Amino acid sequence: MPNENRPEQKKETKRSAEILKIFASHNFYANGFTPEEMRTTLEDLGPTYVKIGQIMSSRADVLPENYCKELEKLRQNVRPLEAEVARAVIEEETGKKIDEIFSEFKDEPLGSASIGQAHYGVLKDGTKVVVKVQRPQIADMMRNDFALLKELAGHNKKSTDSDENTQLVDLVEVIEELEKVTNEELDFRIEAANTRFFKENCIVDEEKISCPTVIDDLTTERIFTMTYVDGYTIAHKDRMVEEGLDLIAVGHAICENFLYQVFDVGTFHGDPHQGNLMISNGRPYWIDLGMIGHITDQDIDSIQKIVMAILVGDNENMVDGLLGMGTATAKTDRDKLLEDVNRFTDKFNATNSNVNSISDMDTSALFSEITDLASKHHVKLPGDYTMFVRALITLEGVIEEMCPELNLLDLVTQKMTERTTQNLNIEKKLTDIGKKILNEGKKTAKIPGLISDTLSVFSKGKAKLTLEMSGIDEPLEKTRDFLRYVVLAALACVLFLGSCLLALVDIHPKTPSGMPLLSVVGIVFSIALAIFSVRKLFHK
Repeated sequence: MPNENRPEQKKETKRSAEILKIFASHNFYANGFTPEEMRTTLEDLGPTYVKIGQIMSSRADVLPENYCKELEKLRQNVRPLEAEVARAVIEEETGKKIDEIFSEFKDEPLGSASIGQAHYGVLKDGTKVVVKVQRPQIADMMRNDFALLKELAGHNKKSTDSDENTQLVDLVEVIEELEKVTNEELDFRIEAANTRFFKENCIVDEEKISCPTVIDDLTTERIFTMTYVDGYTIAHKDRMVEEGLDLIAVGHAICENFLYQVFDVGTFHGDPHQGNLMISNGRPYWIDLGMIGHITDQDIDSIQKIVMAILVGDNENMVDGLLGMGTATAKTDRDKLLEDVNRFTDKFNATNSNVNSISDMDTSALFSEITDLASKHHVKLPGDYTMFVRALITLEGVIEEMCPELNLLDLVTQKMTERTTQNLNIEKKLTDIGKKILNEGKKTAKIPGLISDTLSVFSKGKAKLTLEMSGIDEPLEKTRDFLRYVVLAALACVLFLGSCLLALVDIHPKTPSGMPLLSVVGIVFSIALAIFSVRKLFHK
């Protein structure tokens, strides 16, 4: 048995030596990783690590911003697979020859990346498709490399850059997070599921904007087949103008759909750069849905609270909102965070003296500052929040390049305003508060029944027989109902008194007469509850 493992052990030992040699050549143990040294190290380590760098470039929740910006330079093609190898992978995964599947198949790839590459083909039924093919052995190679990296990182858990804003980076934590993300990217079925969900839930009107359709029969863990988008990326602005397209209309369709993804679906394209937005037959298409973000209503609420706290200068609330959205660590010092928030808001107000509402803010810069503050003070923000911020900033740059007349952040503001207005809708407030109070009332009303049930447990057997023989089940049920509605009536009285006291407090929102809306809702509901309880008591 030991002899069988020896070849694998030799491979691991050789790879470990290669990694150590590369790290040593970049002064890993002496000075740590600067952003540039991290990028060049990953390039020297090969395609597996280039992919890791590409993933890290969009993870501001894991690495400081200066590292992410440097790693964005890794977004370029790598050496493509040989045609015979790509064909062999497809045939192995489908169990069919290439000629049995395609009437046309191009050996030259449309694009090549570290994990795989894409080929154009035409199915037997005439459907034009793109087939993503995974590099052979890449999955095993990456898993082995991650295991070695974690072992090496354990010997030097912290690395820093040398500028004045030095931040500590926990390499073990970074590697574990990247391993999780990479394992998902190694299974093409996950990207296929993302694309399928996106098509079904995020595309409302395909005449305005669309995305590819998954070809399920030709999709496995190692190949992913989807319909081909016959067009060009929106980076070709001149071509769009030549075709007579309304750039503002195209840009508005993209922004409107992105905000629908975020605010209405809670699932959004995580990497909306120019290369992932194409024009085909005069309409935009989203492509490459390998990176999908998810954001909850609670996340959006937190974002709005932080923005509003900045707007009114409530620094304590901004700190509370930041700590509420993220997770503080042992190194987080609330007082120091508050000091930096004070400096941030002073600087923000000094450079934005005309800011009177959310629409006046430079929202993308604001979100970036919030992310930087959290990173500096070791507050771990949700990964999807940082993905949302980076996606928003990326899309803002894309729109500004294509049609500067269109302001994405104005549209974001409108969407937030609509959402805030809906949250303050009187009818919705009445319904929500009413449901909450009624549920509490139901719980309270169960107390007499629970007492009765408990007594019956202690008096099983003979006592049960006595009750059945005495014939008092019906009177007991009436007593339970009577007690239930007495409790509800008492609850209505307490609610009425509390609402009257609340009327003396200066809180918003208020009715046109100046009375707190919450007080009015409480009074109306308590009266309704009292009438309901009394009617039930005297009509039994």
